[in-house]
Amino acid sequence: MFHSARIKLTAWYLAIIMALSLSFSAIIYRSVTLEFQRRLNTIESRFNAAPPLGWRMYGPVHEYFIQDLREARVKVLFILLYANGIILVLSGAAGYFLAGRTLSPIEYAMEKQKRFVGDASHELKTPLTALQTSVEVALRDKKLSLMDAKTVLKGSLDDIENLKKLTGDLLTLTSMEQNGNKLTKSRVDAGKVAISAYKKIAPLAKKKKIKVEVDVNKVVISSNEENLEKLITILLDNAVKYTEKEGKVNLSLSLSKSNKNLIIKVKDTGVGISKKDLPHIFGRFYRADASRTKERADGYGLGLSIAKSIVELHKGEIKAESKQGVGSTFTVKLPLS
Repeated sequence: MFHSARIKLTAWYLAIIMALSLSFSAIIYRSVTLEFQRRLNTIESRFNAAPPLGWRMYGPVHEYFIQDLREARVKVLFILLYANGIILVLSGAAGYFLAGRTLSPIEYAMEKQKRFVGDASHELKTPLTALQTSVEVALRDKKLSLMDAKTVLKGSLDDIENLKKLTGDLLTLTSMEQNGNKLTKSRVDAGKVAISAYKKIAPLAKKKKIKVEVDVNKVVISSNEENLEKLITILLDNAVKYTEKEGKVNLSLSLSKSNKNLIIKVKDTGVGISKKDLPHIFGRFYRADASRTKERADGYGLGLSIAKSIVELHKGEIKAESKQGVGSTFTVKLPLS
């Protein structure tokens, strides 16, 4: 589709450029020939003028001027056609290139949207299928007890909760893409925000007997407090999720050497990320293979994608370093103002 659109756009570029070029060429050709004719008339009148104003022409000498004029016209026409031919070739190549540059962002956005819809449909289908199956099996069981029915309902509620979380994450991503430039910022104490984020994941860490070390101080930054807390929470939750029992997670906040950026680091002693997975972990719905953790990790692979979106809205940077069997370190750099 985009290839044919690129060809059509190139054709329109060529049509416009050649229309302008030929129009200017026609004007130039008309002006040049009129000037030639005027100059010929002037020369001829001078030769035909009586002495001492001029020299009278005898014989068909003026016919040579007419012949020269015709040749000059042909030569000018040839030069203009040649120039238009070069313009056609160059503008065709340039138009094709510009058409590609023009359509590239649109193609990327549509491809991204198409992939997003496909992935979202796939992710939504899984819990919906599980929900449907459990309910159908329960309805067909004529000996279903009250306890079994409660178990089925509890499982259904878990699936609904997962769907609710997925749709919430999708809405968050969509909202960030559509209203990113309208992000409301204020002076925020990043240290307090980090402590608040830690408290949210503390129960999960305690359940897995993971020690979370928090090394934060008061750092004032121009940021959206809600998004900043969500960013740190996602990174901590991700670290705890992929760290095995009795492991360690470290959260630290510090200033860069230039004192112009806030550095957020979340380091864990988890199972790590493979080299083939590392470049893709910030992509939507991307999750490493099951071998990354002995337990199935909850979630739909949207957390790090949301984290990256938040960082980009703050004009910052995020990167990950990891080694399998050793752990991972996520580093975020956000401008203070």
